[in-house]
Amino acid sequence: MPGKIIIAPNAFKGSLSAVQAAEAVAAGVRAVFPGREIIQVPLADGGDGTTECIVRATGGRIFQKKVTGPLGDPVEGFWGLTGDGAMAVVETAAASGLALVAANRRDPLRATSFGTGELIREALRSGCRSVFVGLGGSATCDAGAGALQALGVRMLDRSGRAIGRGAASLGDLDCIDPAPALSLLGNAELVLGCDVDNPLYGPRGAAYIYAPQKGAAAGQLPLLDQGLRRFAAVVAKDLNRRIDSLPGGGAAGGIGGGMAGVLGARLVSGIETIMELAGLPRLLREGGASLVITGEGEINAQSLHGKVPVGVARLARGFGVPVLILAGKVSLDQEAAEKEGIAAMLSIMDGPATLAEAMERAAALLENAARRAMLLLRLGSRFHGCQ
Repeated sequence: MPGKIIIAPNAFKGSLSAVQAAEAVAAGVRAVFPGREIIQVPLADGGDGTTECIVRATGGRIFQKKVTGPLGDPVEGFWGLTGDGAMAVVETAAASGLALVAANRRDPLRATSFGTGELIREALRSGCRSVFVGLGGSATCDAGAGALQALGVRMLDRSGRAIGRGAASLGDLDCIDPAPALSLLGNAELVLGCDVDNPLYGPRGAAYIYAPQKGAAAGQLPLLDQGLRRFAAVVAKDLNRRIDSLPGGGAAGGIGGGMAGVLGARLVSGIETIMELAGLPRLLREGGASLVITGEGEINAQSLHGKVPVGVARLARGFGVPVLILAGKVSLDQEAAEKEGIAAMLSIMDGPATLAEAMERAAALLENAARRAMLLLRLGSRFHGCQ
């Protein structure tokens, strides 16, 4: 099997960062092919790890900033700046993430995205020309109202008073004035990277699809959905923008739709943008790659909608390079996988284990799975040579 091997995984959520996952796979590959050229390209899709991925790829820096957490408590957030200083990077998970809230305190009716707006405001002080906001992993369902308020957007009730924070206050919204925030943005472009195409509200919207995993009870879903509908209606009334059916509008609890509707932010595919920034298309264009290995915690039907492994496979398919996926759980139909350019999918599990046990051993499991895959490739190569 001549040629270099490109290793381009996502994070294994809760276990390994994308960088750690790439290192584990590389160790498994080297155990079988010690002389092979290996290029590591850790990736993200807009969720957790986006800042680290882009900063690492561009030689940039990460800055710490204490901001408002999802439930109002202060948290130590962070944002990044690319090596040339042209782009700042903010991920919603860093300030408004579900992982920042204990399981018994999760409440999307109260949770606010205010801290994400504080990070964006801080990033704008760098003089960057654009801010890339990775949408994913949020604890919120407030249509980005909190983030918009932190940036200076005036969100008022019928009495002209500022509405409260959290999705429960969206029903009070009567007027939106974005002028102060637009002045703050100046000529900087706001780009939103997401990995879903769900609309803001409705059966496939932010409330019904994502709020349950953020702690919402079944009875709260209609109220959350009504708040998102109210937000969209006021945006249409005051700003003449329709965001109700915007693909990706429901990303990160509606931050996608909120920032697009109020500030004119541009929604893009998180994985496509990050792959470009990380240089993966360039590496494939240069030629010489014989295999790309990618992966994340689970590969399933949802992976077809903007997740890293399928995004990598689609890109590599255009260059005729086969893709191997390593995942904790594999439940994607093989026929569907092959249509996307995926040559093979392997679970990293080596026997029965609880989720906690698997997560604790993730690095060793991933390294061993990569080693087993390379042994099979070596065997296949020898078998082919005997024919």
